[in-house]
Amino acid sequence: MTHPIIVIGAGIGGLSAAIRLRAAGRPVTILEANSTVGGKMSEIRADGFRWDTGPSVITMRHVFADLFAAAERKLEDYLTLLPVDPLTRYFYPDGTRFDALADRAAMSATLRAFAGESDAAGYLRYLDYARRIHDITGGVFIYNDPPTFWRVARTPLRDIPAVDPLRTMDGAIRSFVRSPKLRQFLGRFATYVGASPYLAPATLNVIADVELSGGVWYPQGGIYAIARAFERLARELGVEIRTDTPVSRIDVANGRVTGVTLADGSRLDADAVIANVDVATVYEKLLPRDAVSPRPITRLTNVEPSCSGFILLLGIEGQHADLAHHNIFFSRDYRREFDDIFARGVPPDDPTIYVAITAKTDPGHAPDGGENWFVLVNAPALDERYDWSKNVQAYRDHVLNRLAEFGCDVRGKIRVERRLTPVDIERMTGARRGALYGVSSNDRFNALRRPHNRARDVRGLYFAGGTTHPGGGVPMVTLSGKVAAQMVLADSPDRV
Repeated sequence: MTHPIIVIGAGIGGLSAAIRLRAAGRPVTILEANSTVGGKMSEIRADGFRWDTGPSVITMRHVFADLFAAAERKLEDYLTLLPVDPLTRYFYPDGTRFDALADRAAMSATLRAFAGESDAAGYLRYLDYARRIHDITGGVFIYNDPPTFWRVARTPLRDIPAVDPLRTMDGAIRSFVRSPKLRQFLGRFATYVGASPYLAPATLNVIADVELSGGVWYPQGGIYAIARAFERLARELGVEIRTDTPVSRIDVANGRVTGVTLADGSRLDADAVIANVDVATVYEKLLPRDAVSPRPITRLTNVEPSCSGFILLLGIEGQHADLAHHNIFFSRDYRREFDDIFARGVPPDDPTIYVAITAKTDPGHAPDGGENWFVLVNAPALDERYDWSKNVQAYRDHVLNRLAEFGCDVRGKIRVERRLTPVDIERMTGARRGALYGVSSNDRFNALRRPHNRARDVRGLYFAGGTTHPGGGVPMVTLSGKVAAQMVLADSPDRV
């Protein structure tokens, strides 16, 4: 090749693409605006406490093993993934709770005691249903190139009912279990793509199969260990990674990418560019206006975004034996919670609260006798309906008060505190409006509308990350890098 392939952004998708391209013999340069790699995956340390600030639940171990195998390496030599058990501990406002377990027999026994024989049997049928969706849709929507109408249309007629495209997630769940608590538990998986179970298509129940049957993994040392492992492998292969190097423009001539211009005014030539940046941000801020028509910008900026999040990083004095590594404290009215987020555009008045405590598995993440709490509440993407600058303190207090109602009163035990609002998420990661997963999955057709990994109007431009195919979440973003790299290689097979 005359020039390297440039990857804008050293997030997980960008690193994944770079590893595969370099393993195929292509020269690759990654340009990262921040001082560290990882994108949304980052970490903060303060006063003996350590927190991951982005993703917190890791599934689909095989995706990471496949990436390292592509570079003729073994995942275990770079990363130790520990199984998490229980998967998550669930708490309800009436004081009841149960542990979600990956073992079917053990989980069935748990649910028989929690919700009765009928719902325990219904849960097992639900798992079989979710696995069937995974088997049918995996090759179309997850593991290969972006779906097209014709590929979807070639799905055998006998399989279409099993994909369940017409019901909502909640509608399907109701056909398997009657307990409102179990419906809330299974509906929660919509939030893994920033959606509402009352709006998202039932096909997304596939997410439950990934976690409840496939298990949850924790990288020893913290979630950020994944970014470190990817970075180490990329550098070993010869990928050039430049941090503190923001890109101000993608240069285009005659409809084709020619390189990038950096914030300092210097320019780098490139044979292709992979943008590991929010696709809408690329069109709004990085591409010359005369290089693309207004239509894709309008389309990308007018679609409903996924939800964002409000995060508290708390260094806590004392330990809580009743809490697990992953914990969920459910709201009283789940439907109203999602109406707050998506219809009213405000943080939920009665939020479901997620608390991850990695010190339960990695004791070194907190001083002796303490715990590191990562507290997350789903929140709307940024718009004019809610002003975080005026409300952040009050909402922080509200979340802590709700935790106290569950018996987890840490208001007088906080030694260290950091807060991240959707405004901070947008500023730190480039996620448009702070949306964690790009385009909303609340519409059954949005899987087909998700931005393609290959730009349709600029030759030589490709996309990786949570806002392109196949979607958000660490395994999916890793797969997006695979798809983008394969497209670059397919489009320039003779360039070595």
